[in-house]
Formats: sequence, structure tokens, C-alpha cells
Amino acid sequence: MKVKLITKVSRSFLLARWKQTLVAALGVTFSITMFIALLSFMAGLNDMLDGLILNRTPHIRLYNEILPSKIQPIDQSQQFKNHHNFVSSIKPKNIRLEIYNNAAVINALKKDARVSGVAPKIIAQVFYNVGVIDVTGIINGIDVEAENKLFLFSDYVTEGNFMDLKNIPNSIILGKGAAEKMLAQIGDNIQVTTTKGERMQLKVVGFYQSGIQDIDKVQSYASISTTQKLLGESSSYITDIQIKLNDMLLAPALSEEYAQLFDVEAIDIQKANAQFETGSSVRTLISYAVGITLLIVAGFGIYNILNMMIYEKMDSIAILKATGFSGKDVNAIFITIALTIGIFGGILGLVLGYGLSALIDQIPFNTDSLPTVKTYPINYNPQFYMIGAIFSIVTTYLAGYFPSRKASKIDPVIIIRGK
Repeated sequence: MKVKLITKVSRSFLLARWKQTLVAALGVTFSITMFIALLSFMAGLNDMLDGLILNRTPHIRLYNEILPSKIQPIDQSQQFKNHHNFVSSIKPKNIRLEIYNNAAVINALKKDARVSGVAPKIIAQVFYNVGVIDVTGIINGIDVEAENKLFLFSDYVTEGNFMDLKNIPNSIILGKGAAEKMLAQIGDNIQVTTTKGERMQLKVVGFYQSGIQDIDKVQSYASISTTQKLLGESSSYITDIQIKLNDMLLAPALSEEYAQLFDVEAIDIQKANAQFETGSSVRTLISYAVGITLLIVAGFGIYNILNMMIYEKMDSIAILKATGFSGKDVNAIFITIALTIGIFGGILGLVLGYGLSALIDQIPFNTDSLPTVKTYPINYNPQFYMIGAIFSIVTTYLAGYFPSRKASKIDPVIIIRGK
């Protein structure tokens, strides 16, 4: 009975100053709407920017790197065993970039339950011959089907069919920037020279665009067999093994394990792209800071409105206390008012936030540098809606709690005597 009575009194107070109540609710609604829309857009933007690199980056890359020998002959001498030896101008070891016994390595990786996919690759430094000018470039020899499965290769081929690399001998998909430099069109033949002086003509079957201009100016793709023929190597020649894991977080530990197991260099995605993760974290932190600031501002608005309501309803509060309402009852009345504003304003804000996010998601976003992006990116993560709902209730509760404490301490005798 008491709860029902407190609810009725709260409702009468709300309706008595319905304009102020509406303004407070709209403040919460606006804050939640912008909080949801802002976080959804920023999270979508983070996913898009990270995807430009992370979607094209293996979780672990195995390769051979030309490095100076860590152990010099003097270190193996018994005479200088206990000495500090300083050797300058150390030259790199004479080793090949090829991963030895790569077929066995790939088979072992495919049997590993932690690995979701493996794609071999050859990286070849070349010169694109444009008349009398040589343009520096890189040709990536890929297993076309494995590359498309693991790294969505077809999404970045803006013109032509990516499977032509496999079906048409001596073919190449040029980076968009490299094609513009050479004024190459699909169907043209271009001449490529390796760093060892080997020359070969390749047929252009498509254009590739990653969205990063510096990469697209030099990078192109060919099949593994075409690249091996270009370099004059055997069919077993592979310089890189790209690995995708079921759990990307295992990459740092597994990269060390594979480096020791297969005696190769290994780099994980976290180490290779640390700057992108840092940028995403900073953008997310800024988004949360702005969104929470909006909710706090709305909470201050409710606090001010309830303060004014208490000031104007001093006589009513005094009568309530004189007729048997305790301080806790008065406290409950104003907290109920605040939570009512928070809950209804929050629900409406969540709905409008979703609607605004969906509207942004339909706005065309056309740019030559990002061919795979058609509309503004939005992330519909339920976590954003949970945070918005919880924070709206907490904020409005606190906004009602402090004024309600003031109302609960009012002495009805002093108020009525003053009247």
C-alpha cells in the first residue's frame, strides 16, 4: 500500500511540472542517443581502419631474414672464452630467403588445431620497365584460393577477376597506383625485371587497391608458379608462410614457438601492427569520454530540475511529513521521480540511438582510396546499448538522490510556521 501511495505522489509531482519533466527526459534521451550513435560510428570507423591492415595481415608470418651471425668465430675460441669481444662491421650471412622444407612445415601447421589456415607466399623485388624508366615494385606470389579464403583478396580487386591469376599463365594484378604510373590497362603486357636482371612479360588481368596509396604504388600480385618462373626458382621455392589462427591472441606465444620449432624468423600481428591497435584504443577512449560527458551533463540537468521542484514543493513536502510520511518516504518519492525520467528517457534514447546509427549506416561513402567501403561504417555492438542503459539509470539515480536527501530533512513545523 505504501509503495502504491509513494508512486501516486511521485506521479502527481511529475505531472504538476510536466514541462520541466519533459525537458529532463529529453536531456537524457539526447545524451543516450548521441552516446549510442557516437560509439557505434567510432567503433565502426576503428573496425574499418584496422581492417585495411589487419584483414590483409597474417596472425603469424614465417620467413627468413638476412641478419649478421650472432656468434662470431672469436666467440668460439677457448682462448677468448671469458673475454668481452667487440667485432665491428659484421656482414650478413650468405643465406637464401627460401624457407627450407616448406612443404613439411605447411603440413605440420595445417594439422595444428590452433591454426585456421595457411597460405604460402613469395615476395619478389622487381622493376617495372616503363620505356627507358625502371619503377621499383614488389610482386607477391600467392596461392590465389588460399589468399582469398584467409585475406579476402577478391574484395580488394577492383577490376578484373582474381581467379585469372591462377587460370592465365604469366599474368599479374597490378596495384592501382602502379597501373596509373605505367598507364596500363587490363589486357596489356608489361615487362618486369628482377634484381638479378631476369626479364619477363606479364599480362595485366586486374587492378588491386588496398586503400593505402603508398602500398598500391609498388605492390602487385601474381601466382606462385609465375613468380617462381620470374625468379628462375624451382617449384618448391617459398619465402613466406602466412598463418591465420583460431584465436588471434595466441599469436605472440605461437610465433616464438614456431620460430624455434621450424628454425625461421616469426613475427606476430600484434608486433607488426602495434601502432594501429594504439590508434584504435585512443579513438575508443575519446568516444567513451565524450559520450559519458553527455550523460553527466544530462544528470546535472535532472539534479537542477529536482532541486527547483523541492524548493517549489516545500509546503507539499511539509504536509506529507506532517501527515505521517517519513524522511525515507520523501527520499523514495524524489528518487522515483528521477528514475522515471532516467528510464523513460533512456529507453527512448536507445531507440533513437539505434535509428540514428542505422541512418548513418545508409549514407553513401564513396572514395577512390577505399573501394571496399560503400557506406559510413557502423558497429551495432550490444555492449554500447548495455552501457548506455546502465549509465542513464545510475546517473539519474545519483541526480535524484542528493536533492531527495535535502527534501527528507525538511522540518514540517518550520515550513508550515513560515507559511
